[in-house]
Amino acid sequence: MNFIDLHVHSNASDGTLSPASVVELAAQKGLSAIALTDHDTIEGIPEALEAAKSLPLEVIPGIELSCVYLGEEIHILGLYVDLADKNFITETDTLKDIRMKRNTEMIRRFQNAGIDITLSEVQAGNPDTVITRAHFARVLLEKGYVTNMDQAFKKYLSYSGPYCPRKEKITPEHAMKILRDCNASPVLAHPYQYHLGDKKTEELVSYLKEMGLHGLEVYHSSNNQYESGKLKKLAKKYQLFPTGGSDFHGTNKPDIDLGSGRGGLRISALLLDDIKRIRQEKGL
Repeated sequence: MNFIDLHVHSNASDGTLSPASVVELAAQKGLSAIALTDHDTIEGIPEALEAAKSLPLEVIPGIELSCVYLGEEIHILGLYVDLADKNFITETDTLKDIRMKRNTEMIRRFQNAGIDITLSEVQAGNPDTVITRAHFARVLLEKGYVTNMDQAFKKYLSYSGPYCPRKEKITPEHAMKILRDCNASPVLAHPYQYHLGDKKTEELVSYLKEMGLHGLEVYHSSNNQYESGKLKKLAKKYQLFPTGGSDFHGTNKPDIDLGSGRGGLRISALLLDDIKRIRQEKGL
């Protein structure tokens, strides 16, 4: 049986491996397909596609968009984004600008508090990367302000703390429109990470379905078997295709491995066959 991983990050956002290295690792692990879904950017996809040309591996162009629902941040994956769509590129450029505005303010706050962090250190030699809190956590760890990444998030990078203001967020309606307009398949990522409870999770799924949601991330590193079972039933109820991914970030999340998550996660390539069939039926 062939296996896939449809939720993967590179150093184009908050992963630690280059897009080409992610592709090479996926091939080494015998995966037949991955989706590169960096946060708010498609910068890494051309490199990943080029690296996969000589390998028996399909790279699906993707993205992970952040938006706010009932005051909480939720993430929507887009599978098969159109890299040539000019409006889509404009939208992602705007999202990167929003992140950079927040990052500049965070650096100002750290420096005013005597914590020596610069933009070049956060970028780590990749000026095109979309900077996330994980980038700041890495610098804080490297410079000895904390002893591990988890401590960095708790001590310095909490949204309720003095150093990390929340960035401007788009609405779910806006995120869904961005993805629909470039003929991508929108997927609600890791539904149980939002801690909404079963009732409000289903309300969210129903709400997004009305706006054109195609899929539900049933299988994810944060789920146990029971939770994945409930999400599988929810996907069937709302006629959404089930999908899954490890949410691989390299050493930023060292307990999550590409293709296998936190140990037992294995996602059949048959799910991707269904996704392709459904997209074809939708004329995409």
